[in-house]
Amino acid sequence: MSALLLAAIAAIVFATSVLSGVFGMAGGLVLLGALLALMPVATAIAVQGAIQTVANGSRAWFSRAFIDWRILGYICTGIGIAAAILLALRYRPDLATVCIVIGLTPALVWIPQRWLALDASRPLHGVLCGVIGGGLNLAVGVAGPSIDIFFIRTQMDRRRIIATKAATQVISHLAKVGFYGSLAQAMTGADWLIVLVAAPFAILGTQAGYRILQRLTDQRFRAWTRLIVTGIGIFYLGRGLTLLLGA
Repeated sequence: MSALLLAAIAAIVFATSVLSGVFGMAGGLVLLGALLALMPVATAIAVQGAIQTVANGSRAWFSRAFIDWRILGYICTGIGIAAAILLALRYRPDLATVCIVIGLTPALVWIPQRWLALDASRPLHGVLCGVIGGGLNLAVGVAGPSIDIFFIRTQMDRRRIIATKAATQVISHLAKVGFYGSLAQAMTGADWLIVLVAAPFAILGTQAGYRILQRLTDQRFRAWTRLIVTGIGIFYLGRGLTLLLGA
């Protein structure tokens, strides 16, 4: 693998980690898209999971004082249920399906609250968040918008939302890596090199994004979150439909 390609990947990881550090998602969507252009689907999801574990882990650490551990417990229960279901079904991803599902999920953040008033602080809703968000993360590699609908309508401020979602994503990404088998078996030496090079840039990007987050108001945070994930979703949906129609 060339030094130029590694440098490009490091730059992408830094930029996407900044994005996630500010909005708590979206960065993983962009990073997965870049990796899918370089690797088979399962390997790309595993590599992205390893990098995102570092990025989300650092974000959770920086904002650990704001993590709501009660909500995290509910969501982890749901993630375990989702993993058990997908393991029983022996699910394996394909590129067109992954892109189409990712492209459709941003529509969730535009659903009016009166239609679907979900709140991760409620026990049943928290478990459902884990089942849906964890299931999507395992199935297609990302789950930001599906998790966001359980947080964006709560009374939590942006710092508690970001911190709790980051901790949730650490568990979800670790489950994803485990779901696709041992990294030592699923990844080549070149894949490991990408993770090792990307890790410090993920931490630096996350720290930069966290600083930007402190300057945002809750209103601007919620508005920009919707616009950004919608734009990324349109890109994925177009790519997925192109793959499907071209097959």
